[in-house]
Order: sequence, then structure tokens, then C-alpha cells
Amino acid sequence: MTPSARSDDAPPRDDLLDDDEDFVLEESSGLDLSKEPETPDSVKRGFGVIKAHWKNAPNGPGVYRMIAENGDVLYVGKAKNVRKRVASYTRLAGHVNRIARMIAATASMVFISVETETDALLLEANLIKQLKPRFNVLMRDDKSFPYILIARDHEAPRITKHRGARATKGDYFGPFASVWAVNHALNALERAFLLRSCADSFYENRTRPCLLFQIKRCAGPCTGEISVAEYAGLVREAKDFLTGKSRGVREHLAAEMTAAAERLEFERAARLRDRISALSAIQGAQGVNPSTVEEADVFAIAKEAGRFCIEAFFFRAFQNWGNRAYFPRADQSLSEEEVLEAFLTQFYGEHPSAPLVLLSHKIEDQEVVSDALCLRAKRRVEVLTPQRGEKRELVEHALANARQTLGRKLAEDASQEKLLAAVGALFGLAAPPRRVEVYDNSHTSGQQAIGAMVVAGPSGFMKAHYRTFNIADESIAPGDDYAMMREVLARRFARLAKNAEREDDSDAFPSKPDLILIDGGRGQFDAAKEAMRAAGVDGVTIVGVAKGADRNAGRETFFAEGREPFRLPPHDPALYFVQRLRDEAHRFAIGTHRARRKKAFVRNPLDEIAGVGPSRKRALLLAFGSAKAVAGAALSDLEKVPGVNKTTARLVFDHFQRAD
Repeated sequence: MTPSARSDDAPPRDDLLDDDEDFVLEESSGLDLSKEPETPDSVKRGFGVIKAHWKNAPNGPGVYRMIAENGDVLYVGKAKNVRKRVASYTRLAGHVNRIARMIAATASMVFISVETETDALLLEANLIKQLKPRFNVLMRDDKSFPYILIARDHEAPRITKHRGARATKGDYFGPFASVWAVNHALNALERAFLLRSCADSFYENRTRPCLLFQIKRCAGPCTGEISVAEYAGLVREAKDFLTGKSRGVREHLAAEMTAAAERLEFERAARLRDRISALSAIQGAQGVNPSTVEEADVFAIAKEAGRFCIEAFFFRAFQNWGNRAYFPRADQSLSEEEVLEAFLTQFYGEHPSAPLVLLSHKIEDQEVVSDALCLRAKRRVEVLTPQRGEKRELVEHALANARQTLGRKLAEDASQEKLLAAVGALFGLAAPPRRVEVYDNSHTSGQQAIGAMVVAGPSGFMKAHYRTFNIADESIAPGDDYAMMREVLARRFARLAKNAEREDDSDAFPSKPDLILIDGGRGQFDAAKEAMRAAGVDGVTIVGVAKGADRNAGRETFFAEGREPFRLPPHDPALYFVQRLRDEAHRFAIGTHRARRKKAFVRNPLDEIAGVGPSRKRALLLAFGSAKAVAGAALSDLEKVPGVNKTTARLVFDHFQRAD
């Protein structure tokens, strides 16, 4: 997103510049900077760099990148006229700190010309997602949404939850804002339409109906309890309901129930009654259900104390399919309109849009954003900021939720900051820590050993910064926890020194910790200190947290530099906070270790043979029955396996011969 003229920190819009752009540039940047003692040298250099690159800037729509001396991309922007946009950065006055820092850090620029302003918007969104520039608005949560999938690759299509790439042929309905929402809808849909949810392999091997048939959650197509034609009718009804034709579906079921009762088919009438009840449950549990808006995405943004919250609601088939809150990273000097526009371009780079997008604030490039969404969706997409009627009511509802969510977030962060301040005072830090790292190891008798690092800050646990370390040093004796800790910390701080992030942006989450907590006693504490000295790291406080007698929480012993081991009162809030941090590190380490151990447990010896892919592994296992039989097979027998040539047979044979 490019800066807007609506705030003093942004360069002027293209249409506010004089037609004679050369004259504008010379008047604004051709000053003798040596006569401006207040202008920092770095800003002067930045002005010079931008002026030099301006000469080669394209005179039309495009995207530009401002690049730091170390090669990091600082900012990605788009413009209707790149040459005019770049000229606007050369003003000596009118820039707030964010823009001034960006100009000062600029060492080079890169330009890309495109055909239209819409193309520029799409390219800008892709580059921001890929490069994550420090001075752009960034969407912090890019997790995919769950959908309901009705597959089309089987005579008896199944209904299931889907997330990720759409590799399966079928009809996708969504998005749902949460897994809970989609699971709730699936449960009700199974009761209403009796569609199967089992895997195809399970379906093909049934000889009698499963439990879902018995509890009236499936029609039983696997064993012929319902014909393929009748089952197809259920699938059509489910699709009609999910596409907004719920009234027609309910009227049809009601007519069938009445007809069945008149024919004295009371069991069938009761089943139809239960299905109608399930449909009512779906519609009754949706909260705000619009009567005139069939499909829409609603976005509302709230700003308070320099923080932003964007609440997204999704309406499909005249039903509310849930909401999700986002907290984008953005400079507090930006307006709600600027942040919302930047957020939308990134959000719809990942997710399909509804035909109607409703916004709480009117963004500057609303028509360009609409054109870009039309191009992506290959259909008409309308972007509106409604002022009255039901659409405005939906926006107001989303805005109220955004304000409430932001208020709760600020309260939680304030509580977190108090706890960080208490921990900082407890361990003798000069200021509350902004970044706390907690380390733990996990292994089973030295096997599948891993080290884990969790990170916490003023906003709580920072899961995007979590890391695991596979213990790779073969010289470490199995089960040597001290050597494992030394390796983990050595690798962590060697990587930090190699890829040191710039810390001149006070709003950025730091890459270097202020406080390190080690899950362990005196031995682990001494090993951590030794590793930190070897890495040349200073200014970081290290604390060991030893479990109490019988591993009871509340009786932990703390080890810190220059202090005797000490304990805290059982009800000290700082103690509870440290326990939470320690337990999160333990949970993360144990979970990662178990996943690695499970993977090793099911590993096939054929996986270790380079050049033998899945198809040939399958052919070998089908021919011999097991990996053990393959290992004991003669070369001549291996060569006879369909799909395995002589070269591959020799690879397999030699691999197991060497193993022996």
C-alpha cells in the first residue's frame, strides 16, 4: 500500500503534483542540504539515493521497492505514476518519524512497470506477502480458513471439512471463521441430510452399516441401505441448502413429511421431522442472520492507543458463518483507512472473496481494489462502505466487535506487561524484558533428541518465533542434557549473529532476548552460561528454573548470576508467570519430540535408499510382502519385480548387503 496524502507522514498524491514534475523535484530536492544542520546525515544520504534513482523511475503505473544497505526490503509501494510518487519522497519537510526513518535507511530502489493500476495493486500485495517489509502494514495471521467440501469423485459423495489447496474435485462452501464453526455445521448437516463422512477406503470395505447409520447420521450408501439415485437427491438438497435455497429445501421436506404421515408411514415421517429440526438448528445458531444479504465479507477496523484491530465476518447463504479478529502490524501514525486498504490487498491474496465486500471505512483506492478482486475471482466483486439499511447494520455489528476485541487485547497486554515488569524486577533487569526466551530439551534415552525454544513478549506467547533444534552433534553422549543445552544455545546465537535484524525501529519485536529461562537446575544453568560466553553474548540475563521436590509446582528453585539459589512465595504472580513459560516450553519440546519419535517408529527401511521413489517402494512391498523380505531377496528376484529395472534392483540389493 502506498502512502496517502490524507496524513502528514505520507507523500502527496499523484494528482496533487505539478504537471512539470522535473521542476517539482528540483524545487523540493535541489536544495543545498549542507545548509540544513538539523537534517541527519543518514536522511541526507537517503534523499540523495532517492533523487539518483528518480531519474530512472518509470513514468506510469508500477511498483517500487526501497532497499536497505544490507539488502533487506524496507518498503513496497504502488503508484499510478511511479516517477511522481518517488519525487514526493524528496520533500525535506512534512515527514513523520516513520517516513523519515524509511528514507534514511534507503540505500537503493527497484522499479517494476505494469500495464494498469490494478496490476500494480496485485503485484504489491504479492511482494509484501513474500518479502514482509518492515515499513509496510503486515497481516500477522495468514492461516487458511476451513471449508465444507462435498466431493464429486465418487458415486456416493462424502461431506467433510477441508483446509488448504483445493486438490479434490468437488463443491467447496465457506469460508468458516473457525474449526468450531465448521464442525458444528457439519454435525448438523449430517443429521439433516444423512451424507456420509467416511473415507473412501472405509466405504469400500463395509459389509454392514456402521454406527453412524444406527444413530441416524448417515443414509448407509456403502451397504445399499439407500440407492445411488436416492442418495444423489440428498446431495442435491445439501448443496441447495448451502447455496442459500434453505426455504425451498425445508418446504420440500415438510411436504414429504405430511405425505408420509397421510400414508401412515410414521417412521419415515419421524425421520423427516428430525431432518427439519436439524435444519432449524443450523439456522437458529448463527447469531446475526441477514435477510437481504446472501453472500458478503464484512470488515470493520478499530484503532485505540496506537493499535489496530480488524474484525472480519463471513456471511454465506443468508447465514453468519463466523468471525475472526486480526491485529495487523502497522505504524500508529497511519489512519484506519490506510491500514484497512493494505490489509484487504494481502487478505484476498490468500482467500477467495465474496461477491460483496462491506467496509466500515471508505478506502482511497476502493475502485482499484474492486477491480483487482474481480480479476482474481473472475466475476464481479463489489466493494462498498454502506451508510444505511441492513448492510450498514452488519458493518456496525462488526465495528462493535472490533472495538470490544481491541479493548480486551489491550487489557490482556497491559496485564502481560505488568507480569513482565515483575519478572524483570525479580531477576534484576534494568527494564521490563521485551523478549523472553525459554529453553527445554526432550529425548527418550538419548534418541530423537531435540531442543525447543519458546518466546514471550508484551503480547503474550509469540508462536511465530518458536524454534526447534535437532541435536545433530554425534559426539554428544546419549542423554547428556548439559551438552544438548550448550549445542542449542550455540546454534541459536550463532544464527542470531549471522542474521542480525536491524533494531533501529523501536516498534519492531526484538530478535535478541533480554531474559533467558532454562528448564533445569544448577548444571543446566552453568552449561547455558558457558555456551553464552563461548558465543560472545552479553547483556542477556540467564536464569535456571529447577523443579521442586517431587516436581511439585510452587516449590521451584531459581539460579541466577551473582545470587544464591532462591525460591518465591507460593502465591507470587511472578512465580505463576514463570511456571506458565516453563510449562509452555515443556509442552512444545515434548510435542515435537513425540512427533519425531512417531515418524522414526513408522519409518520403512526402503525410505533410506536414495533413488527409490514411492512407486518402486510400493512395487517391492507388493512383490515381497514386507521390507524384511525385500532385504533378504536375491538380486535376480529383485530384477523380476514389475516396474523395477536392473539399476534399481542393484541399488536395493547393495544397500541391504552393506547394512549386513
